[in-house]
Amino acid sequence: MSALVNDFMVQQLLVRKQRLEHAAAESVHSGRLHSLLDEVDAALARVDSGTYGICELCHEPVESDRIIADPLVRFCLDHLNREERDALERDLQLAAQVQRGLLPSRDLTCRGWHVSYHYEPAGIVSGDYCDVVDAGERGLYFMVGDVSGKGVAASMLMAHLHAMFRALISVGMSLKCMVEHASRVFSESTLPTHYATLVCGRALDGGQVEICNAGHPHPLVARNGRVTPLQSSNLPVGMFCNEEFSVEELFLEPGHHMLIYSDGVSEATDELGDEYGCDRLCGLIAAARSASPPALIAACRDDLKSFRGERRADDVTMFVLGRSARPC
Repeated sequence: MSALVNDFMVQQLLVRKQRLEHAAAESVHSGRLHSLLDEVDAALARVDSGTYGICELCHEPVESDRIIADPLVRFCLDHLNREERDALERDLQLAAQVQRGLLPSRDLTCRGWHVSYHYEPAGIVSGDYCDVVDAGERGLYFMVGDVSGKGVAASMLMAHLHAMFRALISVGMSLKCMVEHASRVFSESTLPTHYATLVCGRALDGGQVEICNAGHPHPLVARNGRVTPLQSSNLPVGMFCNEEFSVEELFLEPGHHMLIYSDGVSEATDELGDEYGCDRLCGLIAAARSASPPALIAACRDDLKSFRGERRADDVTMFVLGRSARPC
């Protein structure tokens, strides 16, 4: 664990100790509070001895996202007892249920735009972020991202981004200001190790698209059988408090598509360890020039599965924004 994160966890433990001492002094039923206080003191003692964050059974590092979520954990996932495993399983299932509820419709048509996507967690929950918001005359907003880390902690950060962008869209600020504000809030409200790559865009009724790429793989634009990566990019969201972001504009005519994908697609490997890569994805999109967004997503999904087999090392998200022949 880095020294910066370790210092943060020490401060969290000291805050918890102070609050426990105050609560125990005022409570007539302080038995459980004193027990928790003993656990906090034991954790601080492990910090002093240099064993904080080390599993007490196998002496390997405990998963960092679990320590951040609960500074008192003493064992890695492999050495939880039955009660702890059952509690973790319930938490994971609840997080997965919440996450599924945050996803937009998988097949959406709106004022001349057609959206389809494939969202596939590597485990029970995902750190990938995908959302679509119809803001009426202000356009159709879309966000596809990937939060640093894995597991429940990453899924909760994904939910944090989801709520923040939904709130900012309702305010009506420009795309540039919206992403800059979201990045500042994300940076100030999370640990230094937390950030997110993100593509945030706004599709207007006339075919114009504004897009901001914050460190995410380059979106692929398909026009008449030619596939072109959008090369412009910024730093990831939340890396610094005072980041500035550039916004690119493009125009999609009927039959044109834009594919946004997470690195779980391009970095997927086959049984020999070879990567799927962006070139294969570009070739597939070019060959499916007349496909609808759902058909294009299906073709990409099936080709990826054929390439990698059953291996799923990372979350996978593929998102297609297509221009329909006429407004809906």
